[in-house]
Amino acid sequence: MRLIIAFVFALALAGCASPDVEHYANETPELRLQDYFNGELEAWGMFQKRDGELVRRFHVRMVGSWEGDTGVLDEYFTYSDGSTERRVWTLVKQSDGTWRGTADDVEGEAVGEVSGNAFHWRYTLRLKVDDSTWLVDFDDWMYLIDDKVMLNRATMSKWGVELGQVTLSFIKP
Repeated sequence: MRLIIAFVFALALAGCASPDVEHYANETPELRLQDYFNGELEAWGMFQKRDGELVRRFHVRMVGSWEGDTGVLDEYFTYSDGSTERRVWTLVKQSDGTWRGTADDVEGEAVGEVSGNAFHWRYTLRLKVDDSTWLVDFDDWMYLIDDKVMLNRATMSKWGVELGQVTLSFIKP
């Protein structure tokens, strides 16, 4: 019986694993964060609960600027309920090719990697929920479709339990 329980548990964990970003090494067009996130961009997105219920829609205006391997992404969110939010990311490319990112509402550092047309990064966000703040984990994947369009899907979880998905479509003018 213990063997069956261990097997089921192992299958459940394997089902939660995401692919390695290197899986996308040969996908084109090649994503260079310094190129795509440079200048003005717009994005439209939504948050859905894990059962698929649409909870919140939003629009993002972004401006990216770079000095060498350090970039600043200034994001302005407007939500469907009329509320607004601003997040300023600082991204730094590391000597091993990985990326580190910080923002005021991010706990610690975001850590990411680019391969081919994909960018995968993970971070913990301080999310305001009613009168409290939750620490929620993001497993964030971005895929460059062409020189103008990037699609983004992030899984949001707390204590390893999926809360929902964030989906965005970035457009570069």
